[in-house]
Amino acid sequence: MYQFTEDCLIGVPDIDGEHRQLFQMLNETVALLEQDADSVDTMESAKELIWSLEDYAATHFMHEEAYMEQIGDGELLRQKKEHQEFIENVKSYEIASIDADNGRMVIEELLEYLSRWLYRHILGSDMMIGYHTASSEQQASFAFTEEYKTGIAFVDEEHRRLFEIIRETNDLIQDTVLHDKYDRIVHILGELKEYTILHFRDEEEYMESIQYTGLEAQRYAHQSFVDRLDEIDMNGVDENQQEYLVELIDYLLDWLVNHILKMDKRIPVKV
Repeated sequence: MYQFTEDCLIGVPDIDGEHRQLFQMLNETVALLEQDADSVDTMESAKELIWSLEDYAATHFMHEEAYMEQIGDGELLRQKKEHQEFIENVKSYEIASIDADNGRMVIEELLEYLSRWLYRHILGSDMMIGYHTASSEQQASFAFTEEYKTGIAFVDEEHRRLFEIIRETNDLIQDTVLHDKYDRIVHILGELKEYTILHFRDEEEYMESIQYTGLEAQRYAHQSFVDRLDEIDMNGVDENQQEYLVELIDYLLDWLVNHILKMDKRIPVKV
């Protein structure tokens, strides 16, 4: 079964409720397959559940996007893109054409995709809804303060370094002498990605060593951030460096602070 845990709560009741319902619908489909997956009736019922989940997801996306538009969330366009990609991927499975012979395999594959996508999307994108508006003034100093310390020495030091890299990016934004910043952008983004992957690996190894129950959610969140770094279009950066850097620094700082406060500070300190 797929667990909707506290790590998945973004703090917006209506959205959290709809996310919980999506997980419930996934689990209803799993339970149905476990009963008698080879029967025609079971397969037809499973198909109906998948269609219902697809319709509910589309409705949820509409609600989520409307809320983001209402609060002026800068991540709205990115969210719309992710939502559309999800809908297109689900449709590509052509649920109507499956039958008892191939149905179990196709639906199990689809369930795995749905659950993985939902976890990553909630922990990597939805968790940021409304966050920049509420936190931008507080984060303006780019300082790694006591508030962000987890009490795990190596984690705090690696977080401190990530803050430093982000501050270096901001310094580059503010540099009025250096007009062509492309080479420096490439360098600093490469450093950020390399160090981020190293930090996530260290953090996950520590959580595994203490058998932390929140490890799976952390892995989904980490992967969603790495995916975001992988999606950076360097051609777009070169064409509009200043605007791109401003948007990038906002996202990086917001995501890091949000992730530390909502997830990393829950990690127990090894005694």
